[in-house]
Amino acid sequence: MDELNRKSVEEFRESSKMPIIAILENVRSAYNVGSIFRTADAFLLEAIYICGYTAHPPHKEIKKTALGADETVSWKHFKYINDALLELKNEGYTIYAVEQAVNSLKLNAIEQFDGKIAVVFGNEVSGVEQSTIERCDGCLEIPQFGMKHSLNVSVAAGVVLWELVRNKLQTGNLR
Repeated sequence: MDELNRKSVEEFRESSKMPIIAILENVRSAYNVGSIFRTADAFLLEAIYICGYTAHPPHKEIKKTALGADETVSWKHFKYINDALLELKNEGYTIYAVEQAVNSLKLNAIEQFDGKIAVVFGNEVSGVEQSTIERCDGCLEIPQFGMKHSLNVSVAAGVVLWELVRNKLQTGNLR
C-alpha cells in the first residue's frame, strides 16, 4: 500500500476535493452505485448525491463493489432530486445531465469546465428524467461510434468523471 501511495481514510477525509458532485437519479443497481462510489474515491470527488429510489449506504451490494469507498466518500440522500438540484444551485454549482439529447455538449469538445460542477447520472434503462434535464444547465454526451449507443451507468460515470477531473487538472481550475 505504501508503494501505491494510497491515502488512509483520515488522509482522504482531510484531502482537498475536486469541486465535482455526482448525482444518482433512480439508479436501480446497488452494484452500480458501489462502483460509482469507488470512482468518486479514486478521483477525490466532493460528494455523491443519491436521489429517488437509488440504494444508499449501508447496503450489502454497495459495500461489495465500493470496497470501502462508501466509508470515505461524502454522500447525501434526497427523496426528491429537485431538493438536491436546488441545494446545488444555491451553492453555485453548474449542473449537467449526462444524456443524449438535442443540443448536448460532446464531452470531448469542451475546452474548459469552470467552477463547481454537478453531473446527473440516470436510471440504467430510462436515463435521466426529462423533468430533471429541464432543470439542468445543459447536457453532456459521451461520443459513441458503434452499434450500441449507451454505456452502463457506472462505466459512463467513470468516463465523464475522469474527463471532468482531467480538465480541471489541465486548466488548474480546481475551485
